[in-house]
Amino acid sequence: MNIPGELKYTKDHEWVRVEGDTAIVGITDFAQQELGDIVFVEVDTVGDDVDREDVFGSIEAVKTVSDLFMPVGGEVLTFNEAIEEDPELVNRDPYGEGWIVKVKIADSAELNDLLSAEEYGELVG
Repeated sequence: MNIPGELKYTKDHEWVRVEGDTAIVGITDFAQQELGDIVFVEVDTVGDDVDREDVFGSIEAVKTVSDLFMPVGGEVLTFNEAIEEDPELVNRDPYGEGWIVKVKIADSAELNDLLSAEEYGELVG
């Protein structure tokens, strides 16, 4: 299982890459393996301010539908349209081309509450 060291993680299996005041958010390799073949990703919160831990969208796999939880509060700037056309990008490249949203971070102190790669690795063990 791939858990990149430079990212932050949530207990709900989202990852965060910080670039300036923007957070790029996706689901972890563990999450995509558990979900199976992803067939649809829905995010209807672009342009909205979403609080940390609130639902910002959903991800549908052949077997189930799961909510996506916001790791840090802020304005949802962008949805990755590439996964709208090819949702399996999330399966093939969850930490790269399969990112889900970009968020303008409202309070960077919330990043301190996220898990390190080591902590996340222990969680999914």
